[in-house]
This record gives sequence, structure tokens and C-alpha cells, in this order.
Amino acid sequence: MSHDRSLFGRLIGLLYPFMLLLSFYIILNGHASPGGGFQGGAVLATVLISRYLTYPVADFRRKHLQMAEKILFGAILLLPILLLFSRPGWLIAPYDRWYLVAMNVLIGLKVGTGLSIIFYRFAAETR
Repeated sequence: MSHDRSLFGRLIGLLYPFMLLLSFYIILNGHASPGGGFQGGAVLATVLISRYLTYPVADFRRKHLQMAEKILFGAILLLPILLLFSRPGWLIAPYDRWYLVAMNVLIGLKVGTGLSIIFYRFAAETR
């Protein structure tokens, strides 16, 4: 069993950077192709969950993830409000692409932390 775990750990160690890169690729190109914040966030959560499955002792602290999730939620609410009141015509061609990318990044990080928190809570209850 320990041999299988080390093999799994090595495989995840090899795939970890590529999965992380794929999640940010999906998030950053979501405004121009299928994908976006939610899909990239789900892949990002898979990266964090696979890290936990490989090294369950060195898991993230849920409090830090919960605080990051709350901050990201506030940023998701604050960004459109700030843009709405700071620039009346902000939804024109030069600005809408950057707004969509920023919202995709915020939503992707929020979904990634949220799904990871759900998994960590289930894992903590089974211990």
C-alpha cells in the first residue's frame, strides 16, 4: 500500500504544475472560448484536493481558505460596483475584455477555494 501511495504521490507531483497551468489557462481564456471562472475553478479545486489526497498531514488550514473565499466574494461584489460608479461608459470595447478577465479570475479563485473547503470539511468529518 505504501508503494502505491508513493507512486500516486509521484504521479500527482508530475501532473501538479500542468493541472495548475491548465486551470489558469481555462480561467484566463474564458472570455474568448468555452470555459471560464467556474470551470477553471473546478480544475483548481481538483489540484488542491489531489494535494490533500497525496499528503493528508500537510493539508491547508480551512480558516485560511475560508478567509480567502470571503475576501474573493467581497471583491466579486465590489469590482462591478466600483466600475459602475467610477466610469459611466465602462462597458465599451477596451474595458469589457479586462472586466471579463478580472471577473473570471475572481470567480475561478472563489470556486476553487469553495469546492476545496467543501472537500476538506467532508475529509475532516471522516477522521
